Amino acid sequence: MRNYLLEDIYDEDVAKIVDALKEVGFSGPIDDIFYLPIPENLLQDAQKEHLEECGPYFMALEVMENSMKIELLVRASNKIRCECVAYATPEQRNHMLDYIDKFIMDLGVHL
Repeated sequence: MRNYLLEDIYDEDVAKIVDALKEVGFSGPIDDIFYLPIPENLLQDAQKEHLEECGPYFMALEVMENSMKIELLVRASNKIRCECVAYATPEQRNHMLDYIDKFIMDLGVHL
């Protein structure tokens, strides 16, 4: 699995990030797993075609002790296996990495 890993995060900063992720509605059904939505304009062709049946699409962020990781796999909310579930394109990956970096910086967390 391809991942983006952020390490050595202070406990109080992890708590601040988790609270903010919950506040914006990114909580998943499992504790410490958050769903970061992929904007529709960045969807691959198969994802656009399957949006009604399989979407919406997201990347999973897992919060662990003093670290977080984002899976660079675009998942579908309504199906586990489908051709529309695929590794992020460079555009999707860059968008998500920029998004999470800005999200964290806006909270005053510096890594």
